[in-house]
Formats: sequence, C-alpha cells, structure tokens
Amino acid sequence: MGGVPVEMSRERFEDLVGEALDEVPPELLKVMSNVVILVEDLPPDGGMDLLGLYEGTALTERGWDYAGVLPDRITIYRLPTLQVCDTETDVIDEVAITVVHEIAHHFGIDDQRLHELGWG
Repeated sequence: MGGVPVEMSRERFEDLVGEALDEVPPELLKVMSNVVILVEDLPPDGGMDLLGLYEGTALTERGWDYAGVLPDRITIYRLPTLQVCDTETDVIDEVAITVVHEIAHHFGIDDQRLHELGWG
C-alpha cells in the first residue's frame, strides 16, 4: 500500500463507511450510546497520517454524573485513507478496520489492545 492514491468521491466513501457500520454486530450497535459517526476530508491539523479519530468519553469511563453532554464523535478521514490505499478494495478494507478501531475506543479499548487483536 501507499503507491498512487485512490480517487473516490466523498459520496462513495461515505457509502463505504455506512457499509462498514452495517457489518458491526447489531448487539454492539445497540449498546453504543450518545455517539455520532462522521466523514471529513482531512483531520483538523490537515495532516495525512490520521485515518480516524474518536473524541468523547468511553462507555467504560462514564459515571453517574455523565449527562447533558454533546455526543461523542467518531470521524473517518477520507483523503488520508485514500492516500494509503492502492485499490478500491484496499479502501473498503481500510475503512472497515478504521470504523471498528474507532468504535472500539468508544467501548474503552485502547490502541495497544487493538494492535494485539489485529485491529491496529
């Protein structure tokens, strides 16, 4: 991976994110709470090394005082993802991995454990 970037419309990329979400087991989606999933072209710093980002309070860290807060955000970044892929199939695979990776953060799973599980 990492050769010539794949060209893909934002609409197609958003469809791939939706398809990746469709593959998440329904029992996990049911317990996700107060979280929104977004697609952006670039991370806030404009860098090309971040494919996805979870911002919020993981379910495992929410206590009795968790109320009245804005939804957590999972953002999947289109251009960095396309940059590291050589084919549309690579993009499909990378989007699926990134979506699962960021959802895992919502459940309180850290990067080290995700790498151990093969979802790094």
